[in-house]
Amino acid sequence: MCTVCGCGSENVKIECHSHKHDHAHAHGNGDDHHHHHTHDHQTHNYGAGPARAHAPGLSQSRMVAIEKDILSKNDVYAAANRRFFNDRGILALNLVSSPGSGKTTLLVETIKRLKDHLPVCVIEGDQQTANDAERIRATEVPALQINTGKGCHLDGHMVGHALETLQPAAGGLVFIENVGNLVCPAAFDLGEAHKVAILSVTEGEDKPLKYPDMFHAADLMLLSKTDLLPYLNFDVECCIDYARRVNPGIKVLLVSAQSGEGMEDWCAWITAARMVAATETATGRSAAAAK
Repeated sequence: MCTVCGCGSENVKIECHSHKHDHAHAHGNGDDHHHHHTHDHQTHNYGAGPARAHAPGLSQSRMVAIEKDILSKNDVYAAANRRFFNDRGILALNLVSSPGSGKTTLLVETIKRLKDHLPVCVIEGDQQTANDAERIRATEVPALQINTGKGCHLDGHMVGHALETLQPAAGGLVFIENVGNLVCPAAFDLGEAHKVAILSVTEGEDKPLKYPDMFHAADLMLLSKTDLLPYLNFDVECCIDYARRVNPGIKVLLVSAQSGEGMEDWCAWITAARMVAATETATGRSAAAAK
C-alpha cells in the first residue's frame, strides 16, 4: 500500500528462476536472522497489506499510523539492500520520472557506453508488460522485470527479491528503473546510493514545483530530450531554478539520448559515484579488520 495514493501491492510479479538464497529478516532486537531455503519463484504475492488509507471511516490518526508502519517496514528491507550493495562495492541508482520522459531510451544508451568497462544489471519496474526489460536485454546486460500490477512504485522488498535472482557482480552497477510516477517513488527508499530524477523538456519547466518531494529526494536531475529544445517553448534556466528552490544541492545535467549531448558528463558522474562506493566499501572492510 502506498502512503500517497493507497495503491495495493497484490499481484506483484517478479521474473525469477529456481534458485537458492538467504532471506535476512531484521528484528527490533537488532539481530538479523538468515533463513536458507530453496524454492521455485514464478509470482510473489505480497498480499493486499493493511486497510487502504482512502477507505471510508479511517481517522486521520489511523491513516498516519498506517503510513508510518508501511514506511518503517520498507526501511528494514531497504537497509538490507543497502548492506548488500555496500558489502560488494556496488553502486545502485534509482531512476525516477514520469511516464514518457525517455528514461528507458536514456538507460539503453548509457548501458552501451558503460557495459564494456564494468558489470551492469538492471531492475525494471512497470505495472504491466516486460517491454522495457526486453529492450535492456537487447544490450546484452542482465535485466529483471517487476510488474507491480496496481502498485505505482517499487519497494525495498521487491528489489531485495530481484537482487537474489540477478546476483550483481561485486564492484558493478545496478540501475533500478522505477515505475513511471513523480509522486510515490519519492517516499520509498530501495537501498540505492542516489535517486536520479529524469525530466523531459516536453513536460514543462514547472514540474519540480508541482512534484517537490521527488526533486527534493533526488541528488541529480537529468533534463532529457534536449535535442527537442529548438522546437519547444521550454525555459531551461527557469526549470533549473525551480529544481534548486526545492533542493538547493541538486546537480543538473542536460542530456539527449538521440544527439548524445551530455552523455559523457552523465557517464562521468556515474563513474565518480561508483568510485565513492568502492572507496566506502574498502574503508568499511579495513575498519572491520582493525577491530
